[in-house]
Amino acid sequence: MTASSGSGDRLHGITLEMIVNRLVARFGWEELATRIPIRCFQLDPSVKSSLTFLRRTPWARARVEELYRQQVWKEPESE
Repeated sequence: MTASSGSGDRLHGITLEMIVNRLVARFGWEELATRIPIRCFQLDPSVKSSLTFLRRTPWARARVEELYRQQVWKEPESE
């Protein structure tokens, strides 16, 4: 078993775009902006603008990934 496959990282193989799309599908932009109050979720939100911001802002990306991890642990993946 390699370190990456045995690490238990639930984000392995999941792109940032997939994470944002799944969170938007689950919560919607308004709820997402309430949970993580960043402008790219609050003002004229789009996946493209959010990805641009999150890729340049490590602290915001970490919060989005953490919210996603929390949701993955609450619900088994259906994929």
